[in-house]
Amino acid sequence: MSVLKSFDPASGALVWEGETADAATVDAALERAHAAFPAWAALPVAARVEAVERYKAVLETRKDAIAEVISRETGKPLWETRTELASMIGKVGISIAAQAERAGERQQDMPFGKAVLRHRPHGVMAVLGPFNFPGHLPNGHIVPALLAGNTVVFKPSEMTPATGQAMADAWVQADLPEGVFQIVHGARATGEALVAGHIDGLLFTGSAGAGAHFRRIFADRPDVILALELGGNNPLVVWDGDLEEAASVVVQSSFITTGQRCSCARRLIVPDNDFGTALVDAVAALADRVTIGAWDETPEPWFGPLISAEAADAARARFADLAQRGAAVIRAFEGVEGRSGAFVTPGILDVTGVDVPDEEIFAPIVQVTRVPDFDAAMAAANATRFGLSAGLVSGDDALWDRFVLESRAGVVNRNRPTTGAAGSMPFGGLGESGNHRPSAYYAADYCAYPVASFEAASAEGNSGALTGKLRG
Repeated sequence: MSVLKSFDPASGALVWEGETADAATVDAALERAHAAFPAWAALPVAARVEAVERYKAVLETRKDAIAEVISRETGKPLWETRTELASMIGKVGISIAAQAERAGERQQDMPFGKAVLRHRPHGVMAVLGPFNFPGHLPNGHIVPALLAGNTVVFKPSEMTPATGQAMADAWVQADLPEGVFQIVHGARATGEALVAGHIDGLLFTGSAGAGAHFRRIFADRPDVILALELGGNNPLVVWDGDLEEAASVVVQSSFITTGQRCSCARRLIVPDNDFGTALVDAVAALADRVTIGAWDETPEPWFGPLISAEAADAARARFADLAQRGAAVIRAFEGVEGRSGAFVTPGILDVTGVDVPDEEIFAPIVQVTRVPDFDAAMAAANATRFGLSAGLVSGDDALWDRFVLESRAGVVNRNRPTTGAAGSMPFGGLGESGNHRPSAYYAADYCAYPVASFEAASAEGNSGALTGKLRG
């Protein structure tokens, strides 16, 4: 086996190292998961609820330590990773409620007996986690999957194995039965072995390109439930209002987490008038003021580095391509002097009238488009093959009614950042942003399948249905 290592993108310091799982190791984990499944699925829901509540208690005890691990691996400031831990902890209660509401049991009296709706787990779920929220996002698959009675084999991102291991250690301390939850570390080869193995479901959060790959390879495996939570080329239309407040919405939408959220606004659409010009100027001025630094600095920065210097180089190439196509650079996308190559500054370009690719750039870069009227704004907002999030900044109720009606996105916000989402609601998108299986509160839907039954205590009464319809 080879050795996997993760590093602090701010300092380059080693964070974690361990052995990668080869194909044989992955297959063995899947065999253990299948062996553990019948007993775990047969437990009363209340017993599985108790198990995930024990996990929640462990997270509560270890929240500061795990938040620091996430900060060290991702470079995110502690204020943000502590928020991530709070979301992980809160996910347990939300998942318990969603399990009862969306995947529970109900009965209806019938003349012959009763009709019963039950839900059953699929079996062994493979969970592939991302690097940007390496705790919260896979946790949003794992907790509802286990609650439903599935067993789980989890491969965290190769960029954030320490976070994945901290989660696995928490499940061990929660005293799950052997084989119910397992972790396998590795890069692409490990993920390929897991996906190619004997699984009943793949729950994935990551890029649209990877999602398209999974759609293709699972086209002939209809027995595998596929839930894809992918990226977006998300629009934010800013039409009127207070400039300072509107600019704050834009900066938070586009640049939070160094632009490494799938719901970040990538496209800023403004009216081609004095307000639009002033708004873009205000956004640029506010972007100049955001604090950038390492996760452990005092005072804490607003955002840290990208996940790696390689990610920064890739985003820089994309920015340069837009400029070469004719986009006007409003704020250059640059490195930060005296910092590692993973640190970058917010980039802003005006792409009005420029033919630009419909692609997600996973970095703090926003593209401005100026339009003559709201019809054009709606057309521009929907001019994407993605459909994850969208936003409108406006005090006009009529415009909002139209925007929320016509937007092709799964998360549509008004006068709040596009990245805002409640765990008590579904989270997912259309087009190449997903496969119509939203996560968050609706994760319960893809973690179990419905079983509808007609039930009677005896077979009495069936023969009467044939009376007068049989030959002597």
